[in-house]
Amino acid sequence: MKKVLFAVLAVNLWLTSLTVVRAEQAIPLSPKDVHPLTVGAQVPDGPLMTLQGKKVHLAALLSQKPAVLIFYRGGWCPYCNLQMGQLVKVEPELKKMGYQVLAISPDKPQKLRESLQKHQINYTLLSDRTMELTGKFGLAYRVGQEQLMTLQKYGKDLDSNTGNGLHLLPVPAAYVVDAKGIVRFVYYNPDITVRVDPNALLKAAKEAKP
Repeated sequence: MKKVLFAVLAVNLWLTSLTVVRAEQAIPLSPKDVHPLTVGAQVPDGPLMTLQGKKVHLAALLSQKPAVLIFYRGGWCPYCNLQMGQLVKVEPELKKMGYQVLAISPDKPQKLRESLQKHQINYTLLSDRTMELTGKFGLAYRVGQEQLMTLQKYGKDLDSNTGNGLHLLPVPAAYVVDAKGIVRFVYYNPDITVRVDPNALLKAAKEAKP
């Protein structure tokens, strides 16, 4: 009987290890290998955290009104900061069209508050520290040791910003999502220095209106 129990436990442990390995393998090791959600797809749901550390779900936010979703690397990224400043300028027009702007990053809530103050942001910043939602959007990739060392060389400590040790980042992306949660526009670029043009984003938002 003990031998049978031992065998069952061994099989369960083996299956669990396989699941973990497959989950890790499912996350690309390069931003060039991601497969983001495309136009026409239904937006997945997932947990996020507010500036106050309160848990919210994307589905609940999208049930209120259509949205422009921005996935960015974090407040420590200079190219993200540039993009966030550009969003401040176009957010009022997007709001007039009935959109909410939700900017999502792996930053922990405390870091979100710092970004909010830095850029005088009126749109919503949200934390995806677990990268669960970002992974569902097909944007997550695993940061290698070499890149981590390069970031640290320039004073960018990924772990202190996210508050975890996952070493995952999103490929920067922008989505326009209609009131039914359907993707109407998507832009992403593995080159972190290139972001969606604000005018192109406004045009896409206008075209997506019913």
